[in-house]
Formats: sequence, structure tokens, C-alpha cells
Amino acid sequence: MYIVMMAGGVGSRFWPRSRAALPKQLINIFGGGSMLQMTYNRVADFVNPQNILVITNNDLVETVKEQLPNLPEDNIIGEPFGRNTAPCVALAAEIIKARSGSDEDVMVVLPADHLIEDKVNFRKTIEAAAKYASQNDCLITLGIKPSYPETGYGYIQKDEKLPTIDFCDHEVYKVKTFAEKPNRETAEIFLKSGDFLWNSGMFIWMVKSIMREIDEQLPALSEALKKVRGKLEGASLNEAIFDVYSKIKSISIDYGIMEKAEKVCVLETMFDWNDVGSWEAVYNITEKDKHRNAIVARDAVVKDAKNNYVHSADKLVALINVENLIVVETEDALLICNKDDSQRVKEVVDALQRKELVRYI
Repeated sequence: MYIVMMAGGVGSRFWPRSRAALPKQLINIFGGGSMLQMTYNRVADFVNPQNILVITNNDLVETVKEQLPNLPEDNIIGEPFGRNTAPCVALAAEIIKARSGSDEDVMVVLPADHLIEDKVNFRKTIEAAAKYASQNDCLITLGIKPSYPETGYGYIQKDEKLPTIDFCDHEVYKVKTFAEKPNRETAEIFLKSGDFLWNSGMFIWMVKSIMREIDEQLPALSEALKKVRGKLEGASLNEAIFDVYSKIKSISIDYGIMEKAEKVCVLETMFDWNDVGSWEAVYNITEKDKHRNAIVARDAVVKDAKNNYVHSADKLVALINVENLIVVETEDALLICNKDDSQRVKEVVDALQRKELVRYI
């Protein structure tokens, strides 16, 4: 089994703590190490580090090496440009096949910035999915049973339940359809139907299964990536990747492969999961006082305030008669927004780019 950790995102919704040089996956949000380190520790108990790859961007390679000193340096692959998840997955599949000498290995693809604290059930789920994918030559995505009508996640509609020999504690379904992030009304319909799961963005398949689909669904990408074959060491690999990424289009694995492939299954997970996609999500997870304030600061004074999230590295924070706010302070920036609008923080980053205020990005 190989683990592929996707760690190339920019984390713009976590500005001002998340910056280009230290994005969301590389910052310590919950006190247990960076999101990347937490993801690595989650899998290192049952997968040899030799079989763990991190796909990030070139500018973050050295930081990833510092954060994961037990991971072989050759397993940290830098992308010269962001091209979304399909090229990332395809590149990883080519590298795994070349290094192992086989396309029969199972490949587990994980975002590096999700919060999963139940290591035991996470491992059971991954191992069950890996066995099922190997036995059935299919593409598996992990689905999360929704607990509320979330509008920030994509959804997967289940179809018929599939037989699962030796998988009595997991349920596997054919996928009927993938749904984009819905509005509130649609999300409530999804929840009431009982047919929909949250799309976790975690995938399990054999290398040959995903390569076959890339050949069929994304032939231009498949053809371009042949240039990395036989070039697996340092500079030669980086040179080949640069050449390929200069020519390929940006496309997600969901849109490019999962929504079109025939043998796609969803395995319903047995662990709590959060993609930590906004400061509101951090608030929901963080310990709170009796007035539902989540305060992460050296010193704070709170008077008649409730339902707020505050993060401050070194300043005293005082709140008086305010509610439902996100307040995040760093050395050179301060974010204040309504908690319900925390998904819009990326608009600040877009505005900074337009104003050419790159020192704040």
C-alpha cells in the first residue's frame, strides 16, 4: 500500500495565518503539530515511510522536509505550478508504478489538511477500502455520513449497496452521482433523503485502475506524463515534471475522472471527519467557554460577548458586547469578519493580489 498526501494548496480561507510560504497544511492550528504532520502521523503507524509520498509545490519542499524528517527526501515531490488534483494523482501513480515495478499496488490519496482524530477506525476504513479496491478493480471514494446540511462540501449520492465479503463492518455502494456544493435548501433535501454522503476527497484504488481511467478520460495528461517515466531521481525528475506541467491543463480528479468513470464506489466511513475549510470550522472544533467563545490568545478580557473565535499570538484581546465574530491577529495583519462569512476570507487574498500587496499574501 502507498499513501499519497496532497499538500500543495494555498489555504486562502485561513488568511492571515496561512500565507504563500506557510499555507494551511503547514501551520499548527490545533496544537498537535501542523495539519501535514497530523496526517503523516495518522498513516505512519501502518505504512512504511518508504511508501508515503507527499506532493506539494516547489516552494514548500524544504519546509515539508523540515516538518517530516523521517520521510525519505525523494518521497517529497514538488510541482512547479498548481494544476489541481488530477495531475497530482497521475504523477503520483507514475512514480509509484516506476518505483515498485508493478501497477498492482493500492494507492491511497489523502488531502494533507483534514482533521481525523480517530486513528483506529481511520486505519480500519483504509485497510477495508484497500482490500475491496484490490479485489474489485474499482475506484473508491470515502463518504462521510452528513450530520447537518453543510453547504461547503460536495456530496455523493449512493446507489445500490454492494456485497462486501469480509467487510461486515463497512458498507460499500455504487455511486449514482456527484453533486457540487449545494445551497442551504438543497443541502437540507440531501440530508433528509438519506441517500447522500459528504465527499471527503479521499480516494483508494489500485495504480492500474486509476492509470486506466486517466488513459481513457484524460488522454492528453496521460500522454504528457509518459515523459517522467525512467526519470525518478532528483534533478532529472524535477526537470521532467516542469516540462509536463508547463503544458498540461488544470483539472480536478473529481471532474476529470470520478464523475465519468464507470466502476466508482463509495465506502461509508466510521470515523469523525472535518476538512477544516474555514475559520468557522476551526471555531466549531475548538474548546469554548460558557458563553461559546473560543479564545486562543495569551491574554483576553471578555465582557458580554458570545459565540466568537479569537486567535492572537502575542497581543491582549478585549471583546465587549460583540457576537459571532472571527478575529485573527498576526504580526502584520488583522482579520475581523462575521463567522457566517468566514468562507469569504479568500476574497481578501484575491483583493490583495489585485492591489499588488503581495507582502501580505
